[in-house]
Amino acid sequence: MNESKGRSIPETVKGVPEPTLRRLPLYYRLLKQLRDSGRAGVSCTMIGTELKLDPTQIRKDIEVTGTVGRPKVGYDINELICAIERFLGWDNTVEAFLVGAGSLGEALMGYGGFTECGLQIVAAFDVDPTKCHRVMHGKHVRHVSKLPNLMRRMKVRFGIITVPAAEAQQAANLLVEGGVLAIWNFAPAKIQVPERVIVTNEDLYCSLAVLSQKMTRKLALSRSKGGSKP
Repeated sequence: MNESKGRSIPETVKGVPEPTLRRLPLYYRLLKQLRDSGRAGVSCTMIGTELKLDPTQIRKDIEVTGTVGRPKVGYDINELICAIERFLGWDNTVEAFLVGAGSLGEALMGYGGFTECGLQIVAAFDVDPTKCHRVMHGKHVRHVSKLPNLMRRMKVRFGIITVPAAEAQQAANLLVEGGVLAIWNFAPAKIQVPERVIVTNEDLYCSLAVLSQKMTRKLALSRSKGGSKP
């Protein structure tokens, strides 16, 4: 099974180190904030100061987009934003089907930030008859049995899974039947898919476990030193 982090990766991104792919969106968000504040240019040193990252590494990351800064001048912010969008494939809208119209699924449907990354959830699916035929954040919820045929008809190739663990594989099977090419899996379960399908497992439990353990250690250290709670 293929696995990758984030959205499906365009051909131009193949071979690029994953840490670079994870840092580019950080630069992108900062650049948009700087542009909104009225800045026209930016340097790697400025980006590094804001994000607490090594400017040399930032320069190497940006170079993969084909953009080269000018000595003592840096980068034009608008040009760099466009370069990152093109490189990550965010300049083209990708339509997605979401499986699982529960609390998490509904929250993702209502999140407006996906649009700036070129992702548009166009429909949702669920097995619960009380959720079917409803409209959530402008998206129609249909029964999962309708997913494969509608996916083929609409030529949607991106799927998002937000169902309970026990239902994750069935959801993946329906997406594969519909011709999916990339799956963003939020269910706390591994799914089996053909080699042609890219999968990202977004395990919220693992992230919470790491955060909780670090907090526990920090509190224990504070108590051992006789300090107050942080």
